[in-house]
Amino acid sequence: MHGFASSILNTKTLHYLSEKTLFLSVPACIGQVCVKVFKSYVGNRNNKKGGSKSQACAEYFMTNLEFDKEHIWHPYTSMVNPLPVYEVESAHGCKLKLKDGRELIDGMSSWWAVIHGYNHPLLNNAITQQLGKMAHVMFGGLTHEPAVELARKLVKLTPEPLQKVFFSDSGSVSVEVAMKMALQYWSSKGEEKKVKFATVRSGYHGDTWHAMSVCDPETGMHNIFNGSLPIHYFADKPQVKFHEKWQEDDILSMKVLLKKHHSEIAAIIIEPIVQGAGGMRFYSPQYLKELRNLCDQYSVLLIADEIATGFGRSGELFACNYAGISPDILCLGKALTGGYMSFAATLATQDVATVISNGYPGVFMHGPTFMANPLACAVANASLDLLLSSNWQEKVKTIEGELISGLKPCSDLPNVSDVRCLGAIGVVELKEAVDMETIQKNFVEQGVWVRPFGKLVYVMPPYIISKEELRTLCKAIIEVVKNC
Repeated sequence: MHGFASSILNTKTLHYLSEKTLFLSVPACIGQVCVKVFKSYVGNRNNKKGGSKSQACAEYFMTNLEFDKEHIWHPYTSMVNPLPVYEVESAHGCKLKLKDGRELIDGMSSWWAVIHGYNHPLLNNAITQQLGKMAHVMFGGLTHEPAVELARKLVKLTPEPLQKVFFSDSGSVSVEVAMKMALQYWSSKGEEKKVKFATVRSGYHGDTWHAMSVCDPETGMHNIFNGSLPIHYFADKPQVKFHEKWQEDDILSMKVLLKKHHSEIAAIIIEPIVQGAGGMRFYSPQYLKELRNLCDQYSVLLIADEIATGFGRSGELFACNYAGISPDILCLGKALTGGYMSFAATLATQDVATVISNGYPGVFMHGPTFMANPLACAVANASLDLLLSSNWQEKVKTIEGELISGLKPCSDLPNVSDVRCLGAIGVVELKEAVDMETIQKNFVEQGVWVRPFGKLVYVMPPYIISKEELRTLCKAIIEVVKNC
């Protein structure tokens, strides 16, 4: 068969096809063999002459995974030796259906976002209905009902002092907006020296430029940029765990830092209660209370980054609620649209908004092209309505209980250093970093989708996950971690 295909696709034909990028028309029974012969010919020819046209023609015959590997850059992945990816054909509820027919229980909610599961009819309908009206319209000089309705909801749901809403494209941009608000606030008050930020170690706030500057500069993902990023102040990370008795000296490092540098610091930015990608750590709510008091004492704004924790993930609607405090600026994203669209919001107090608006240049200097996109606002409204009508607190509490019991056996494994759970978050911390390619393959073979990083095997499933699915997820984690 291979020789027959080669005779059909003779050298002259192959040369013509590769230069003119024509489509093949061959009998179906030998089509696949012809494609292999064609790829082999083009590969040899490219090696000899480096022809880009023949390469372009060869790419027509690539599978999706082959083209993906050659051309698409995935998160935190090399283009020279990329990690394998798995092609998803569809998703429904808590399951991802791969192109090869396998189904995986999703333990990641697509990085914290898909709280209602995939393909939810109410969220689908919200987007479909809005699409019939308008997909997008600029927000400069215009407004629309979905944006106004969403702002009303967010002002009502968040702590009372937060009255002003700024929409943006993603969580990282929401952080950039918050930091710009803090800088412009102090500039408007004539405090030109307050241009620095403070935070705690093991934090993560995103991958855009200034967001990176307030991620942990040593253990974070961005230390290669340390020579270029703005330099800010870092206090020790909170040590008292969520359920532990408060120790006054846990806030001492931040107290010392603020006492010495408060005249330079515009704001402190922190992830309330849950430090996400910087270590998946859960700390005492009392730390937040003390931090709020210190910010008031030293005239420093407090920015709460609830992009990961917002909308119930920690067990409270917002993690700040555990401490009963309100930040001056609040960042929201991820679950805001139920994972349907990239979208975020930054909320600020009346004071922050008024000072900025009364100072030079009299406006807040930011305006994304897709700000308050109507489709995103519409599905966000539907997602919030669904969340608030779904008895989410009981669901998250059930997930927490299942994760605590289901992951407990990991504590006895010799390669595990800690197991911890809070709300709909479960973490198994290993003693050594995982081999991503191997562990990912092992999870897929177990029928689950779990995406570890570093030493952390963690899950944050959709709130609609069943007990049976959750138990399958936990058993898979035990099995895979046991064999790491």
